[in-house]
Amino acid sequence: MNRRQFIQSAAGAAMVQAFDKGIGQGASASGQQAGFHFSVMLWTLEKKAPKTPDTVPFDHCMEMVHEAGYQGIELTHEFWKWSPEDIRRIMAKMRSLGMVFDALDGGKKDLADPNATDAILAQVNKAIPVMKDLECPQMILTSGKDIEGLSPEAERAAIVENLKRASDLVAKHDIQIALEPIDRLEKRNAYLNSVADGFEIVKAVGSPNLKVLYDFYHEQRAAGNLLQKLEDNIDLVGLVHIADVPGRHQPGTGEIDYANIYRKLAELNYKKFIAMEFFPTEDPVATLKKSRLDALQIEKSVHTT
Repeated sequence: MNRRQFIQSAAGAAMVQAFDKGIGQGASASGQQAGFHFSVMLWTLEKKAPKTPDTVPFDHCMEMVHEAGYQGIELTHEFWKWSPEDIRRIMAKMRSLGMVFDALDGGKKDLADPNATDAILAQVNKAIPVMKDLECPQMILTSGKDIEGLSPEAERAAIVENLKRASDLVAKHDIQIALEPIDRLEKRNAYLNSVADGFEIVKAVGSPNLKVLYDFYHEQRAAGNLLQKLEDNIDLVGLVHIADVPGRHQPGTGEIDYANIYRKLAELNYKKFIAMEFFPTEDPVATLKKSRLDALQIEKSVHTT
């Protein structure tokens, strides 16, 4: 069953109805649908959840996310190893929990390499059927590395062309690409390391199926000036990721003023997913729940004043 067929089914209709109501606590005090929807990038729990083994079982992570009141889960590499039976079992559990996969990593390729087009499109093609099975509408792509020996102009032309080709490909399947910049403290030779350049590339591509993943953690480390870039380009934002600087822990542990970020997202009527991609310093469920409720409280305050 593909994503569209699932949504048209009884089970799918029930999930969509629950999602539209904000999964209980997502609705505002006035009864109106909240703009914020929340997910968790699961690798942060699988690898770094405190007071748990070094590797946390996937099903246990799903249950923690659900217990914390989240609607979505985002994936990196987990799904590549899943058998058809694994996918059927996991999707049955996701439906029973009232959750969705809202985004997954589409693979690692060097988008600024003019000789990598075939490999990029092959990787995207490989991800599409898995995304259909997982009923996941959004593919995350990072740029890969700076290409040695190429001029900045040649690299920019290559990434624009490769993303045009990839966007045309996913458009046939109702899938969106979220282009994620990675700061150079994390990846020294990353081609794309700021949302400022990401927005310009997305404008040059000109596809409705290509947006920017605004990761506030990466952008603070790369350049700062978080709110202005968000406000000036909100129509080009497809997804946001949350973690504090330094340490990649929950909001409130570092230097980023997430109260102002959530306030600005609410003022801009942002209704897409807010994904937590941090290492909890306390109990994972309690930390995730608090982070979600803090954001909701700010969202509600904006829309009730």
